[in-house]
Amino acid sequence: MSGTDPDKTSYFVGVISDTHGRLPQAVSKVFQNTDLIVHAGDVGGPEIIDALEKIAPTRAVRGNMDSGRWTRELPANDTIEVKRRRLCAIHDVYDLDITPPSDSCDVVIFGHTHRPLVEKRQGVLYLNPGSAVHPRFGYPPSVALLELKDDEISARLIDLSK
Repeated sequence: MSGTDPDKTSYFVGVISDTHGRLPQAVSKVFQNTDLIVHAGDVGGPEIIDALEKIAPTRAVRGNMDSGRWTRELPANDTIEVKRRRLCAIHDVYDLDITPPSDSCDVVIFGHTHRPLVEKRQGVLYLNPGSAVHPRFGYPPSVALLELKDDEISARLIDLSK
């Protein structure tokens, strides 16, 4: 997305993870006005990516449960540039082989734990949207919306059970 419109003031990124082959109907409504969707792994099948692509351009990384021929197209991690910001996507944050912020990663997007998180550490936003279909630890099914502006990055979790 490095060719983003320089005059656009805000970019909205839908963030989803751990769908394990199921995509809740609520996701299309939540992500309907997004400019991009990032899937942080454990996709479960190519049909999930196809369905997300119908909503907005989609980037996905391979999770530890993703296997089969279709996963050959999925990288283990991905760096996406949007509005002069670098989004670093990986399934398991403990496999991250860079050390933000020194590698100029503005947002680290990850999944794996099924535990939602929005936390800023050393100037880097760490974002786990939780699981859209298999929440754990008493959390509801969730996704996240990331907003990128010239001078601000913000994220909020969206409860899909409401």
